[in-house]
Amino acid sequence: MTQLEQLRAAMRQAGVDALWVSDPANVRAVSGFSSGKDGKVLVTGDGAVLYTDGRYTVQAQEESRIEQHIARPPETYQDAAERVRGGRVGFEAEHLTVAGLEALREHWEAELVPTRGLVEGVRLIKTPEEVEAIREAQALADRVFGEVRPMIRAGVRELDVALELETGLRRAGAEVGFDVIVASGPRGAMPHGVASERVIEDGDLVTIDFGARVRGYHSDMTRTVAVGRPSEEMRRVYEAVLEAEEAAVAAVRPGVRAADLDALARGILERHGLSEAFAHSLGHGVGLNIHEGPGLRGTSEDVLEPGMVITVEPGAYLPGVGGVRIEDLVLVTEGGYEVLSHTPKEPLPQ
Repeated sequence: MTQLEQLRAAMRQAGVDALWVSDPANVRAVSGFSSGKDGKVLVTGDGAVLYTDGRYTVQAQEESRIEQHIARPPETYQDAAERVRGGRVGFEAEHLTVAGLEALREHWEAELVPTRGLVEGVRLIKTPEEVEAIREAQALADRVFGEVRPMIRAGVRELDVALELETGLRRAGAEVGFDVIVASGPRGAMPHGVASERVIEDGDLVTIDFGARVRGYHSDMTRTVAVGRPSEEMRRVYEAVLEAEEAAVAAVRPGVRAADLDALARGILERHGLSEAFAHSLGHGVGLNIHEGPGLRGTSEDVLEPGMVITVEPGAYLPGVGGVRIEDLVLVTEGGYEVLSHTPKEPLPQ
């Protein structure tokens, strides 16, 4: 079953005859059109149309897997009106603006129904082509990290490390997937500590979280490395996080509840007295968005299936002292898992 067929099945289950897709990543997922922020897609029971404007005529023809209609509102809505007349039309409640909803009501003689997660549900399972793009993005990130690793030393600014990572990704032909995190010493206690002007010092642990984007698909990896000899306290934290990360990765397989993976890693950190220091979920799905389903958190109802690509990234953060996060990018396979991130997890110097 194709992704479009899966989406139509989800639409039938949701009780809608058509779906107005406005989220940029979902527009791209359904149509293949890479400028999703400037497009919309209408999916019906027997067709699908990409709507975008004249700036993208050639691009839409080259990229889109579905019919294209080149126009701007209100002509966009007028064309779609004939296709949805008298039906129940779902819209993406978590993305469509109030103004956008009012425009649909003005032009369509149809019942408008808020929906959530229809396209996202289809996107949970990656196609072989999507997996290949993610694999390529991660391979580039691994290579660039290896090239930049020697400069992570005392006397270097966090910003300079981030710049080298970003430049390396660009030179390799990728886009920068998200703001690069370089958090050294006490700043390691900030889970989202994007690079600052702080100068790395001897004895610091340095957490680096970055990823590439290739053909729209992301990679995501975190490594915490030592500059000199870290304190005994931070050595203890590092070993605990590494234990939790490796145990959670080893438990990945189809049929496992995402919440159980989170509990496994959280339990290990709790045994090391770090339960309060683990301030976020274990991980998330990766694809056209850097954060997407499934969610690896304690309240998640997601169950792992082959074709999902997830992160496993436990962390421990001690305010005023420092922090550690270790993250791998993992493909769920028929028989278990494949780790896509190949950068070594360095042992701490003795």
